[in-house]
Parts: sequence; C-alpha cells; structure tokens
Amino acid sequence: MKWILLSLFFTLASTGTGVQASNRTDSLLRELNLTIAKTGEFDAAKKASLQQLKNAYSRAQAPQQEYDACLLLCEAYKAYNYDSAFSYAQQLQKIAEKLQDPQRLLYARIKLGFILLSSGMFRETGELMDTLRTRHLPDSMRAEFFVLMRRYYYDLADYVNDQHYSPHYLREAARYTDSAVALYPENHFQRLSCLGYKFFKQGNLDSALHYLNRTIALPGLSFHEQAMINANLGNIYVIKKEYDKAVELLAGSAMADAKGSIKETTAAFNLASLLFQTGDIKNASRYIERAIADATFYGARQRKVQVSAILPIIEGERFSAVESQKNRLFVYLGIATFLLAASIVLSYIILKQVRKLKTAQNIITRAHHRQREINDKLLESNKIKEEYIGYCFHIASAYIEKIEKLKNQVDGKLNDHKPAEIRFIVNNINIKQEREELFRNFDRIFLKIFPNFVAEFNSFFREEDQVRLKDNELLNTDLRIYALFRIGISENEKIARILEYSVNTIYAYKTKIRNKSIVPNDEFENRIMQIKI
Repeated sequence: MKWILLSLFFTLASTGTGVQASNRTDSLLRELNLTIAKTGEFDAAKKASLQQLKNAYSRAQAPQQEYDACLLLCEAYKAYNYDSAFSYAQQLQKIAEKLQDPQRLLYARIKLGFILLSSGMFRETGELMDTLRTRHLPDSMRAEFFVLMRRYYYDLADYVNDQHYSPHYLREAARYTDSAVALYPENHFQRLSCLGYKFFKQGNLDSALHYLNRTIALPGLSFHEQAMINANLGNIYVIKKEYDKAVELLAGSAMADAKGSIKETTAAFNLASLLFQTGDIKNASRYIERAIADATFYGARQRKVQVSAILPIIEGERFSAVESQKNRLFVYLGIATFLLAASIVLSYIILKQVRKLKTAQNIITRAHHRQREINDKLLESNKIKEEYIGYCFHIASAYIEKIEKLKNQVDGKLNDHKPAEIRFIVNNINIKQEREELFRNFDRIFLKIFPNFVAEFNSFFREEDQVRLKDNELLNTDLRIYALFRIGISENEKIARILEYSVNTIYAYKTKIRNKSIVPNDEFENRIMQIKI
C-alpha cells in the first residue's frame, strides 16, 4: 500500500514538472509575454512617428529636402513593412535622378537592395548589386554597401545550405566583412557586430562572444540594434548548449523587436524553435504564431514559409502532450479505484485534470482554426500572385513585341531618310487605347480569380445604387478601385497611380461608394476582403 502511494505521488509530480526552465527564464518569458501583449501600443506609436515623417515629406519643397525626407521614411519602413519600404526606396531613386546626383542615386539603390534582401528576394538583390559601382562613393556609403553585401552572402549561404556553394558564399561574406570593418572606427557598432558575426559563422565562438559583448555594451543602441546583437548572442549559446542563457538572450531580442515595432526579425522564430527543443511546447506555440504574424505583416517571403513549416510540428507535439496527459488520467483512475481510502482525493484530482484537458483541447481547436485561416490566406495570396505574374509576363511580352516592331519600322525609315514617316508612326501610337487595353486585361484576370465579385459587390447596395455595367464592360472605375483593394493594394497613392487619377479623386470615389452602401462604413472594406476567390 505504501509503495503504491509513493508511485502515485511521483507519477503526479512528473506530469506537473516536465522539462522546466530556471526561475530566471520563467520570469523573462512572463516579461516577454507582457511585452507582446502591448504590441498594439508600440505599433500605434510607430504609426504616429511614421505619420510625422510622411507629413514632413509632403511639406518638402526643394528636391534636396524631398530626398532627405524620403530617405528617413525609407529607413523607418525598412524593418517594418516591405511594401512601403520598397515604394519609398523607388521614390528615392526618382528624386536622386531628378537631382542628377550619381552618389545619391547609388545610395538609393543600396537602400533598395537592403529592402529586397529583407524580403528574401535574393535574385533581385544580386542583380541590383551587380549594377552598382561604388569606387567613387564616400567611405560611409561604401561601408554601408559592404555591410549589405556581407549580409547578402551570409543569408544566401544559410538559404542554400549546400556543401558545394555555401563555402563560397561564406568566403565572399567574410571578404565583404573585412572591407566594411576597414572603413569603420574602432568602437563603431557596425565594425564590432560585423566582426562578431564573422567569427560566429567561422565557428570561433570565443572571439564572436568577445566582439558581440563589446557591441551590446555600447551606449545608445536602438531597439533594432539590441535585438540583432541579442539574437546573435543567443544563437551562440544554443551552439554551446547553454540553453537557459540562450533563452534569456533570445527573449531579450524578441522584447526589443516588440518595443521597436520591428517586423523583419528572426528572434521569435529562433526562440520558439529552442523552446520546442527543450520541451516548452506551450510557449513555443505562442512565439511561432508571433513569428508568423510578424513575417506576414512585413512581407518576408522566405520567413513565412520557414515559420509556417514548423508550426504544424509544434502544434502536433502540443496535441501529443495533451493526449499523453489523457492517457495518464486513465492510469490515475485505475489506481484511484484500487485505493479506496484515497478515492475522494483522487476523484477531485481527476475532475480537475479533465477540466484542464478540455480547456487545452479548446485552445488547440482554436489554434488549428487560426492555422487553417492562415493557410487559406496564403493559398489565396499564392493564387492571386500566380495569375498576376502570368498576366504581367503576358503583357510585358506583348509590349516587347510592339516595341520591337516599332524599332524595326523606325530603323527602316531612318535608313530610308524619311523622318516625316517616323513622326507619323510615333503620332499613330494611341496611348489611351493602350491604357484601356491594360485595364481590360486586368479586369479579365481579376474576374477569372473572383468571378462573383460584381454580384457580391452589388449586394452591398440598394438596387437603385447598384453598379450597371455597359455593354462589353467588365469593370468600371468604382469596381476597379475595390478590385485593386481586394488583391491587397489598399493605399490611395498606389491606386491613383495605377488608374491615372489624383489621390483626392480616389478618396472621393471611395467616400461616395461607402456612403451609398447599406453596409456600415467601418465594415465596408472588411466585407470587400471577405469576397472569396
């Protein structure tokens, strides 16, 4: 009887303990959870600061002022949102071209390269970097170019992860690291962090720790800089198998990311992976969902695939843990029936565990629903991208053929010394017709993806306010504005550029449409996004 009671005690104790982190680690994870809960506040502050920068940009008059304001916006968005960062980087190039300043134009392309790389677009980054000639740039800009190239090759080596190609990429990364280090002062953040990461990738962990600890001790580091260095330090301690220290550093990195509204990040993903390895499935699930949310918000393609791949594994382990608890309950029940004297106590414990089990199952069910929604959105996004990529290639091919035909005609007329006929050919190009053809192609592809869009759109209005399309008309301006919105182009500036209207006109169209709708104004755009492919 005594032996059975002892066995029951140790069995109960084993289910409650599992693999636990130290008190310090538990405290840090609680602090991290509280910080993540305040993400809305941090993001609101980020949006307010971005709005101030946008206001300054809109007030800029001289091209020099416009360039400086656009550069600040590009910097502010580069680790926050890919689409906006990409848009401002392209605008920065246009301003530099207007200024006719080759140095500023090269610098704008360096900024664009960083943004492309952050989104996982390796080919596009490499093609862009191959066009840059930085020999005559100031040392500060050349150093930034070298830092970008070292990251490009390090990321490429990690992505390829191949015994044949990766060593070459690592050598190139080390070479660019040395070039960058030579241009920075002794205690500069970039110099110390680049050296630390170089030694880390070479397997010299002691030297890596030396430089990274010097880096994190620098005064006045931004949240982004703190997050990067803590993440690198955490990865070193993972390799050293000092998991408590690694969790502490990766949690600190994730907190800095949250406070700085940094969405282009790997800290939450690395922390979730480590906690999964050490058996903390609950927190691993929480942080992998956070990593997915950040990657989706930023638009980092390779990271969305990376984190989405590990989520089902973590959730599967979580479900297995629940099932394991369920099996143990049956054991407890058998022991409880045998131990008549402890039946009341054991019944109470069993009921309590069953309640916990039901709660856990409900949490898992909700998590699976969330994952299914995420997968549906990813499938929808991929479907739209596939259709429009094919559409873009088709349109580009058609325009190339037209340009080639025009070139051949002009070449022929030039050889025949007939400039008047060249003018006739040029004047015969109907830009309006080309634009209308572009819109017709867009409408056709869109309605192929969303065949019920017009009918569902009209269902949001009274009959007299519904859209009536003309003969041979697929979409009109009202429908086209919200067709662009449905495929993810929500900014009025972008819609205005595509449709050749002013921003104010687009705003007026949207206001008029919402005011006619029977759907409340604050729900209208959500209802548009619910229209299925």
